[in-house]
Amino acid sequence: MDGRAGSSFRVGVDIGGTFTDIVLMSDDGALHTKKIASSVDDYARAIAEGLAETFAETGLGSDDVAEIRHGTTVGSNAILERKGARTGLIGTKGFRDILDIRTLRMPRLYDLRWEKPAPLVERYLRVTVDERIDAQGRVQRPLDPSEAEAAVRRLLQEKVEAIAICLLNSFTNAAHERIIRDIVARMAPGLTVCSSFEVLPEIKEYERTSTTVINAYLKPVVHRYLRSLRDNLDKSKINAPVLLMQSNGGLTTDRAAAELPIHIVESGPAGGVIGSQVLARAMGLGHVISFDMGGTTAKASLIEAGEVTRVHECEVGGGVIVGSRLLTGAGYTLKVPAIDLAEVGAGGGSLLWLDAGGSLRVGPRSAGASPGPVCYDQGGKEPTITDANVLLGYINPGYLVGGGLRLNADKAREAVREKIAKPMGLSVEHAAHGAHQIAAANMIRAIKSVSTERGRDPRQYTMMAFGGNGPLFAAGMAESLGIKRIVVPPVPGLFSSFGLLCAEVEHHYSRTFRRLLKQVDLAELNAAWNHMADEARRQLTDEGFIGDAQRIGRTASLHYQGQTYELNVPVPDGPIDQAAVATIAEAFGREHERTYGHRAGPEEPVELITILVTGHGLSRRARLPEQTRPSRAEGARQPARKAYFGAKVEWLETPVLRRSELDAMPRQGPMIIEEYDATCVVPPTARASLDSRGNIVIEV
Repeated sequence: MDGRAGSSFRVGVDIGGTFTDIVLMSDDGALHTKKIASSVDDYARAIAEGLAETFAETGLGSDDVAEIRHGTTVGSNAILERKGARTGLIGTKGFRDILDIRTLRMPRLYDLRWEKPAPLVERYLRVTVDERIDAQGRVQRPLDPSEAEAAVRRLLQEKVEAIAICLLNSFTNAAHERIIRDIVARMAPGLTVCSSFEVLPEIKEYERTSTTVINAYLKPVVHRYLRSLRDNLDKSKINAPVLLMQSNGGLTTDRAAAELPIHIVESGPAGGVIGSQVLARAMGLGHVISFDMGGTTAKASLIEAGEVTRVHECEVGGGVIVGSRLLTGAGYTLKVPAIDLAEVGAGGGSLLWLDAGGSLRVGPRSAGASPGPVCYDQGGKEPTITDANVLLGYINPGYLVGGGLRLNADKAREAVREKIAKPMGLSVEHAAHGAHQIAAANMIRAIKSVSTERGRDPRQYTMMAFGGNGPLFAAGMAESLGIKRIVVPPVPGLFSSFGLLCAEVEHHYSRTFRRLLKQVDLAELNAAWNHMADEARRQLTDEGFIGDAQRIGRTASLHYQGQTYELNVPVPDGPIDQAAVATIAEAFGREHERTYGHRAGPEEPVELITILVTGHGLSRRARLPEQTRPSRAEGARQPARKAYFGAKVEWLETPVLRRSELDAMPRQGPMIIEEYDATCVVPPTARASLDSRGNIVIEV
């Protein structure tokens, strides 16, 4: 999986709704970047076209590409737009409505108008069979094959494109699901079929059913997309293997992604977090907050002791998170490992508006790419955060995207004056700065939801700021949170694509193993973990990772007996003995105290719920070269301009620099650092320098 001999460049491709970002990086750190308009009718086409343009600009060719690493939103878009496969569901009698009942969680308390999202499988496409397996895996009521055939026949008559099978307690005994799967294969060869024992052999009926349904719903869509991608690359004579970014931050092959697309649903935002992790390790930073702000949303995640924080359940299709992450239920539950991300509807295109009480609000609605902010002069009438930042002097109207997009500051000023400042009785700059502060406050909520809501103190972390707008807001947010240091990496506006180049192959395996920890049968537990580890090694070997290129990690999910939700803790290597059991129990106690502020006494029974294995495929290539050298030339130096830094200091003459004009000696703000893909604002209360890796380091 390290590519072909003689190939020197890895390619990272991140697709957004407006632009497709492409970064090529060689082993010695040479960086080539490209932004190209996304081909919405066929996202795969823009990848091949963007690579062809990059080859023409740089003199490289298809033989120089070792592998393509891809972050895609094809799965999440299919769910958001309800454009997945026509899916049928076969369940146990009495459980037909589990997709409607869900877990009774609500994202907005006391809102009687809220309606849960419509299930991905309509009720008439859900059928049941009269079978029953108990929680210990014993058959209470055998499955009648003729009844199963009738259920399959009914769904085929409805012309379904995929069938999901999820029977009660099948994670303890999959015999009945296997029978139905074989019946589908016999009656409809080639039809997509997903069984829960293969997708998610874990406890919790709604979570398992929802995850299996999502996999079936997405599988035909993702398969078509990956086939189109391969066809487009082959036409361009690019024969490099394709790796997909997973929601958990690891890479997987295109073949594995086509079988289990649930793992790439939240593929898009993961690249930037992994890039932050690898860069933080290289800089010797232990605790980092990853902050990514684009045109529509802002996302935050936590990196602790050099490790990405993950959750083992997330929601998809529910839109951006606008409140506490403790309020769930807006989307569809997906029980797979995923980077712990919080997202808010705050980006450069977020609309400014007044609510019924006359208070200024920002987002979550966005002007999008069309018509875009008023200053883009493409028909937009509603002011946005970008318009406010232009008026504050933070964004150069003549230098956005290296001068490729000229902004109309006069139209932005008029829109903010008429829509916001005049009704509120404020000056234009006060209104614009208020909008900037409200947007920052919204994004601070995202950071708090992955830090303080998880029992972490953000003051102990360094902020890694990227995305087209992240470096512009980072210093003000850090000051509010008490964060002392900010790092702005090279090519910040394309950093999610860059992060793909730092990732490694990962495969995750899990199964329910519900036992009281002190009473667990050690031989049985070791056998279960070893079985999953062997499965991980087989898959890695098939993908070309041999010997020390494989690394196996173990974790466990536990809770105090009687609790509903689990916490995940690492498990030591080697055979599990009583000492290892005590280590796991102590790790759980510490994590419970850190997360919830307390732990029970040693007499409180701890219950093991799920055992998990992660197989890592380690590349021979360095994840991050010692130096990176962007090939895109910096623009001409821009003159100083006035920028507004709040009511206390108001307007200040502010130098405008290029990144290369900084050095190791910290320079006092204010200053604005302009680049092709992002703008970094350093307020008067902060200092900025350039480290040996080319990162901007801001001290607040």
